[in-house]
Amino acid sequence: MAAELVSPVDAIVKVRGISKSYGDVEALRDVDLDFPRGKLTSLLGPSGCGKTTLLKIIAGLVPRDAGTVTVNGKQVDKPGPERAFVFQDFALMPWATVMRNVAFGLELRGVAKAEREEKARHFIAEVGLAGFERKYPHELSGGMRQRVGLARALCVDADVLLLDEPFSAVDEQNRRKFQEDLIRLRTSQAKTFIFVTHSIEEAVYISDRIVLLSPRPGRVSRIIEPQIDRSGDPDRIHRNQHYLDTVEEIWQGLKQYVE
Repeated sequence: MAAELVSPVDAIVKVRGISKSYGDVEALRDVDLDFPRGKLTSLLGPSGCGKTTLLKIIAGLVPRDAGTVTVNGKQVDKPGPERAFVFQDFALMPWATVMRNVAFGLELRGVAKAEREEKARHFIAEVGLAGFERKYPHELSGGMRQRVGLARALCVDADVLLLDEPFSAVDEQNRRKFQEDLIRLRTSQAKTFIFVTHSIEEAVYISDRIVLLSPRPGRVSRIIEPQIDRSGDPDRIHRNQHYLDTVEEIWQGLKQYVE
């Protein structure tokens, strides 16, 4: 697939010349990408193409070998308050309540207890967990724990939310509900989302832009803007011919890499 590199006018995150190797394994090579403000961009590609590595480099969790990452025009080399990460495995503190887990980032910043709990309560309600503030992670289902992780990321009011396959550990019914919730939250919160997924259908359904990465070493292969109208019934959207054609187009480009 030929590269279709698009440079958004208002790019909040800019990736330039990013390369990364793990020993003899070259994960990423010379990746250039712009992520537009207020949009949801998915990273999609064959297994091992470096999707999560790129996400963690943007988050400042993994050092790069070459290149730069800037957020709001400032180069970043480590985690910062303008970025929040939602992990695939929830990464909650098992000894802490839902309230404290969600408010923890604000606690680290020294925000007063009453203020941080008020804000945490708002986002707990936003993700559909009102009434569970005093529960502990072991008392929640997997889907509920993932909602706590999302609420925690929203609570710190970061400009950019980085999500690493956040719905992969939940069943299909919860996954569909999460996708709908994410579309709603993206609109209501006006944040920039960078989302790693291995699901073509999920990427087409939720994304403003899809970045297709080549097999290892990962490079930008193509950028697709699905142009899906998500204002109607989700089931109808999944049956829409434009949606189905976009899924098929991406599959035809990726299936050659499936072993």
